[in-house]
Amino acid sequence: TDVEDDQAGGLAVQPVHGVEVHQSGRLAQAGHQGLAGIETARRDGQEVRLVHHQQVLVLEDEPEVPFASRVLHLDEHLLVADKPHFLPVTPGGLYVQQTLLTRLRRTTGLAELSPLHRLDRETAGLVAFSMRPAERAAYQALFRDRAVDKRYECIAPAGPGPWPRLLRHRLVEPEGEDFMQMQVVAGEPNAETWVDQVQVLPGGLARYELRPRTGLKHQLRAQMNALGLPMVGDRIYPVLQPHESSPRFDAPLQLWARELAFRDPVTGAERHFSAVTMAAP
Repeated sequence: TDVEDDQAGGLAVQPVHGVEVHQSGRLAQAGHQGLAGIETARRDGQEVRLVHHQQVLVLEDEPEVPFASRVLHLDEHLLVADKPHFLPVTPGGLYVQQTLLTRLRRTTGLAELSPLHRLDRETAGLVAFSMRPAERAAYQALFRDRAVDKRYECIAPAGPGPWPRLLRHRLVEPEGEDFMQMQVVAGEPNAETWVDQVQVLPGGLARYELRPRTGLKHQLRAQMNALGLPMVGDRIYPVLQPHESSPRFDAPLQLWARELAFRDPVTGAERHFSAVTMAAP
């Protein structure tokens, strides 16, 4: 599991990914040593503080995500949750306790839950988890082999069309300071998404349905931006915004993962999961 018991003090300590903890003159990995009070650590070369909170070790500056996650489906093979905006799926960086995986393991007691695919922290919507380690690879293969029908919705400026249309681009992840932004370059397309404008909204906006055929980093956001229709609330496209110590919870990215559909590789059944459509801003 992600929680280990400190034999010395009986304290359950949550590993802090990417953070090194200095204790008693030794370099230890957070989560394997637990002391009362405050511990000194370094992240990205900067000193940070770890504090014991509710019997776990957490980053003192970890932002609290004030939105609830929901379990939409649970059986002996799969758990499907509806993730809110701003909540990461797995621990990393600033986020340890405030992740979907940590929340679900805590509330369900299911220590072997494992996410089957990724979803950006800024994006809300469906995330599927495997319940059994022995079945995990079979489900993960569905996503790797593009055997899952995914449907997303976003809100962006209203474009002239034609709609629907197939977006085909070559996306690359640059090195250096611009690594956060996927770039559209010339060459053989490696990113494909069907997009349709399904509703015109007030204020020059529209609701779009997106069905990705591939699954690259920031694919939907980068491809909509390439059309000149960046999603509302996007702090990466078209212009990378400065990092903020406190997330702007009042201005989420208007992107939702709405549906997942596939043939279950374990049971053979046709699976279809959907989340409730959100209202326009």
